[in-house]
Amino acid sequence: MTLPVPPFSLRRLCLLAPMALALAGCGKTDPKAGLDVAVQQLQDNLEARKTSDVMDQLHPSFQAGDGMDREWARRTMTLMFIRYTTIKIIAVTRNNRIDSGTSQVGHTEAKVVVTGAQGLIPERAEPYAVRLQWRLDGSQWKLTELHWE
Repeated sequence: MTLPVPPFSLRRLCLLAPMALALAGCGKTDPKAGLDVAVQQLQDNLEARKTSDVMDQLHPSFQAGDGMDREWARRTMTLMFIRYTTIKIIAVTRNNRIDSGTSQVGHTEAKVVVTGAQGLIPERAEPYAVRLQWRLDGSQWKLTELHWE
């Protein structure tokens, strides 16, 4: 006499268990991966000249340089976007990392070349070394500080 095999036999369960564990890990967000996405999104939004999307990525307490704030960022972007129809940001090097003291703070250091053009040929190309500090706000990384040389 053979017993009927239940739809989920022990063998099938053993085969499905590793897959279930792998999928369970997918639900948890990796702060570094989220930071990488936020940094790329900032670059994409700037190149696409999307002022409101960039502003959404700035933390309410955003500061740049010596006391410049969100309003400065908005005005600067507006002027650049009026002046240049094409803006490109070329990241020569970029390093994103999560703060060793807290997973709620991220840092980006990059060497970039920013170009602006009215037509096909860039009118301006400026190299910068930039440092950005990010803060995790709920599930979104928000830019809190920007420094450049």
